[in-house]
Amino acid sequence: MALSGPRKTVVQLVAVVFTMGALAWASVPFYDWFCRVTGFGGTTVVASTDSADILEQTIKIRFDASLERDMPWTFKPVEREMEIRIGETGLAFYEAYNPTDHPVAGQASYNVFPYEAGGFFNKIDCFCFTEQVLEPGERVQMPVTFFVDPEIVTDRDAKHVHSITLSYTFYEIDLPEGFAALETEAGNNNTN
Repeated sequence: MALSGPRKTVVQLVAVVFTMGALAWASVPFYDWFCRVTGFGGTTVVASTDSADILEQTIKIRFDASLERDMPWTFKPVEREMEIRIGETGLAFYEAYNPTDHPVAGQASYNVFPYEAGGFFNKIDCFCFTEQVLEPGERVQMPVTFFVDPEIVTDRDAKHVHSITLSYTFYEIDLPEGFAALETEAGNNNTN
């Protein structure tokens, strides 16, 4: 039985809406995957081991920190800049402090600049891989272990990069379930 007239139009519109919704849903994970694989937009690469090659050529790494509006922490790099050999494993620390009277959970987003360096900046371990919870008055130093891939020196666009800025922005997230339950329980005990 073939559809005709208004029914056919409604079915076509429903199909278009369904297809557009599916594409919109898939675009975020696809874009995230694309950025991680290519380093597009300053997205860094995650590495499981150190670089096998270390060059004599050096590169400056600058560290930047910011907070999303309404994030109550203070957050800063411990060291603002370091110079390492390309391929050498670097270790840097960022410091976060929760000045409030309650636990606050945060997650860091990150990128590197210039964007051409994103695909060559490899993180081995980073505080940004997991959410962070700071207790009231807690101050922590959080590490990031990284290296710059030696292939940067032969890349057509990135070979002229002499310094890379690694930027993090912390934003507040909901407390994990265990912390949220403790927070609620503490609030109830204070009212009794």
